[in-house]
Parts: sequence; C-alpha cells; structure tokens
Amino acid sequence: MIHDRDVRSHILQVSQPAPAIGIERDRAGSALLDPDRFFDSDAAIRRAAREIFEETRELPLVCPHGHVDPARLAKNTPFPEPTGLMITPDHYIYRMLYSQGIGLEQLGIPTRDGTPVVTDSRRIWQTFADNYYLFRGTPTGVWLDYELHEVFDIDVRLTGETAPRIYDEIQERLSSAEYLPRALFEQFNIEVLVTTDAATDTLEHHDAIRKSGWNGRVLPCFRPDAMLRIARPEWRDDIAALAKSSGRDIAGYRAFIIALQERRGFFKSMGATSTDHAVVQPYTKRLSDHDAGVLFERGLQGRASIEDQDRFQAHMLIEMARMSVEDGLVMQIHSGALRDHNEQVFKRFGVDKGGDIPVVTEYTRNLRALLNAHGNDPRFTLVLFTLDESAYTRELAPIAGHWPAVRLGAPWWFHDSIEGMTRYRESVTSMAGIYNTAGFNDDTRAFCSIPARHDLSRRVDANWLGGLVARHVVSLSDAREMGRALAYDLARDTYKLADNDVAQ
Repeated sequence: MIHDRDVRSHILQVSQPAPAIGIERDRAGSALLDPDRFFDSDAAIRRAAREIFEETRELPLVCPHGHVDPARLAKNTPFPEPTGLMITPDHYIYRMLYSQGIGLEQLGIPTRDGTPVVTDSRRIWQTFADNYYLFRGTPTGVWLDYELHEVFDIDVRLTGETAPRIYDEIQERLSSAEYLPRALFEQFNIEVLVTTDAATDTLEHHDAIRKSGWNGRVLPCFRPDAMLRIARPEWRDDIAALAKSSGRDIAGYRAFIIALQERRGFFKSMGATSTDHAVVQPYTKRLSDHDAGVLFERGLQGRASIEDQDRFQAHMLIEMARMSVEDGLVMQIHSGALRDHNEQVFKRFGVDKGGDIPVVTEYTRNLRALLNAHGNDPRFTLVLFTLDESAYTRELAPIAGHWPAVRLGAPWWFHDSIEGMTRYRESVTSMAGIYNTAGFNDDTRAFCSIPARHDLSRRVDANWLGGLVARHVVSLSDAREMGRALAYDLARDTYKLADNDVAQ
C-alpha cells in the first residue's frame, strides 16, 4: 500500500518499464487482455491508475438499471447457444453490422411480416466473426473481448477462421452447471441486479426468484411509459391491462392515478426502489386535474393528438415525482433518444433494433416546473440521463450542483465508451463534483456483458483519477476513496439499495 507521503516518488518512477502487451496475465486470467488496458500511456498516470483500480476491482457489482429478463434467473435454465446468447439480444452488435450493409435477416432477427430469416445459429455466428473487425476501437468490441476471454476463457482471437472452434467451446461451457444463469450471477459477484418492468407486469418471475431459496437479489423497476402515451393506438389496451392488474375499473383520470399509485406500491412490496421514464424531451408542466382529465378522456375516445400526449406526459412526470416523494421510489428520466429513426427497420423488425438516434435536449426550462415542485424535498431523488453530451456542462452539471434532489446518471448508451466516460467526468466534476452523480450502471440486455461493462467503467474512472493524482489535484488516498464511490457506493446509495430487504 502506498501512503500519501510516498505518492510523489512512486508516480515519478518513470524509468520502470510497463509489462509487455498481451504477456502478463492479470487476476481475471486472460493472457489476451493487457492488465493495463485503458490506462494512460503516461507512466505517472498509469501507476496511479493501477493503485486506484486495485481499490475497486474486487468490489461487488451494483446494477441499478438494466434490461436482463428476470425469467432467465427465475428458471435458471441453460443459456441458448452462443448466437442466441451474445448476438440476438444485443442491438449494439447488429446496429454496427447493419450499418455495413448486413441485413438483420442475416442475423436471425425475426420479422413482423413473417419474412424468412437465417435460422442457422452457426451461420449467423460466422457472419458475426467474419465482421468482428468492425468493432475495433468501440466499447462493444471491448465488452465482447472481455466476454470471450474472461467469461468463456477463450484463448484465441475471434476471426472468421477461429469462429467454429470458439462457437464449439462456448457451446460446451454453456452446457455445464458453472454457466447456468445463477452460477454466473454469483461468479460475476453481482450484489444486486435491477430489471425494467412494465407497470402492468405481474412480476411473477421476481416472485419465483424470491420463493426459490436462492440468495441472489433481483429487483424490479416500475416503468409506466406506455400508460402516459395517450395518442398511441394501443393505449386503450394498455389502460385495460392496467385495470386488470390493479383490480379496479379505470373510467377516468382519478381512477387512473389511484391505479398507478397502487401498482407502485405493489412493485415496492416486491423490492423495487426506483421508477424509470423514457422521454424524448424532459418537458414538465403542471395541469389542473380537470385539464388532465379532459386529455385522459380524449385518449379513451381515441382522439388524443401528439400535442395532447406531450401535455399529458409533461403533467404526469410531475405526478410521478409527487408519488416518489410519498413512496420513496427513486425517479429516473432517460431523455434524448428519437426512437425508431429508421422507419423501414421499425416496420419490418419492430422496436429496439438499433435505429434510435440522439437529439439535442434542453433541461433547464423543461425541468423547472418539476424541480420547483419537488426538487427541494429531501425525500425525493431524481436521476437524470442524457444522450446530448453538450448538456453536461451547459445545464446538467449546474442543475445537479444546485438542486438537492438531482443526481446525474452515468454516461449512457452512445457515450459508455472510454472517451465518452472520460468526457463526462471532465465535463461535470468541476461544477457538480462526483457525489452529485449516481455511480455506474450497465443498462444492458446482454447478461454476460455485465462484468465487462463494470470493468471498463472502473478502469476508465481509475485512469481519470490517476490523472488528478499525477497533477496533484487530489491525493492518492482521496482518489482511492473516490474510486470506490464511483464503482460502488454512489449507485448503492443513490438507488437506496444498501438497506433494502427484498424479503420484507
């Protein structure tokens, strides 16, 4: 252990050579992944980064927001073959491949119109491997390398030539007890995993996990987006589903509010500590109950316009904040994604097929009504995510640096790269510090990528902190504490996961 008085001499020992790339085997075991990956080439920064990373590398994984299917852990049945595990659920992968002219049909993605697609999983895997070079320098490539070499212990690089061998090796491992979902959950050292669940979800899989006797913590998250989009043709069906799940007739706005409150209560009884709301723009405005009721009635009659929906959603975000003050659920807003930008892909393959694009997003005026209503209340926590990096310095860091309720979510989706996470730290820290941020979350459907994403985040944060140490902005001991906070404490505390007992 290096003490503060030793920092200067330690980081200035620049003459000591770094380990040869690809030779030294780190604790995780792979000789194909350099132990200093993602650390700065500057020796002083790199040495400090190593010390800080040692403080975080063995910490449990806190996963406060993601999209892993809880049924997988409830049933604990073997994962499908390699293609179904690593390619089909991951729109990061087929987004890149599609951009290079590889049709989603070639990747086995089912079509809405029943058009035939490739079903041979080995053929799909071969297509993926032949084009693996496309992911060089991307976070997806970093995650995939980790999965192959650390999770599945593959000792060669994935190429078109090695594809069959690697497929067979992964397939063999997936048939063993050590690679069952719950066994991997434990091997990944996951302390808690939060899923994302519709407001009408029965949470039967979460209930099955709780009753199974397994100690893994898998918690739901309340996501009522469908309930707020009154202009959607399917909205009345969604309201019927809400009525069924809540056991009450929803003939008007007040009954709708009561039903949502009751569903939130049910989620909380199942261990939920948070809600999640996806919007293009985080527009908020309080309406009277009468005006909200008029909009709700238009939705029931199938006459609501997009403008009506925007007004209703703006009002309901404030209502959701009010409910969070009352029931203690942490509120998340994910904004800035224009969904299904590629209409052809959406029509043929449906949602979540890589066609979502970031847009410029405004927060200061849009969130003012919500924050003035509840942002000063100590019972309220609001986590803000953005796909508009320009908003970090301009708006989000100043907002989080003032409003007690606000925490900034991790770099998300298009920004969870080495460069994106570094830009985030450099943009928000001077105005908000690190303790007004919400720590890391992996936000993934790809279960086996979870440890890879946390490893990347912890290394990037260690490197950023190492730069502060090398420039004598913070001491090494302070940087170690900050590294632990970023990797573990902040997510645990922000999402109220430290003391939550799912058995209650």
